Amino acid sequence: MSDEPKPDTISFEEFLKVRLRTGKVIEAADHPNADKLLVLKVDLGDEQRQICAGLKGVYTPEQLLGRTLVIVANLAPRMMRGVESQGMLLAACTEGDTRIVTLTTSEEIEPGCRVS
Repeated sequence: MSDEPKPDTISFEEFLKVRLRTGKVIEAADHPNADKLLVLKVDLGDEQRQICAGLKGVYTPEQLLGRTLVIVANLAPRMMRGVESQGMLLAACTEGDTRIVTLTTSEEIEPGCRVS
């Protein structure tokens, strides 16, 4: 067995840089310039963020309202079809994206909690 890490392996120190938090969806709408994106406003406890997510056609905006999701909170903002996304939500996907399920908590917990 080799001590060499696999090419797609990250160190524990690298993983610690990823800040996962709970976020509650307080607004959701179709992206004005994209067929597969939704624009979500997410409460992270001490701040609110706008996140674009490729969930259109999988979830309606109404289905996401009030959900507590797992968010990558320290991802650099980026423009997605003209709208700034300030984080990323986590979702599990089957091969070929035939099924996409957002990652959430099994019980209610306040927005902004650390996920580890």
